Amino acid sequence: MPDGEKPKRDQPDQQVQQDSQVRQDSQVQQDPEETAAARRRRRAQFLRELHEAKALRDRVQPRRARAARMRQAMRMRTFRW
Repeated sequence: MPDGEKPKRDQPDQQVQQDSQVRQDSQVQQDPEETAAARRRRRAQFLRELHEAKALRDRVQPRRARAARMRQAMRMRTFRW
């Protein structure tokens, strides 16, 4: 490989991911009961991770978190029911 050239990345990883996604999609269509339960589990996991990430961001950037809380409080005070 000549100097300055970057090694080319092979595409097999992407192909494997696409194949596994196709297999998962076909399994989803076969069993709707499991699909709903699996979807709820995945959604719950995603929401847990999202909440954890937001809490971490608030701890790492306290000034920004405080400003966001103040903006939210102002929005709630000016909201008409």
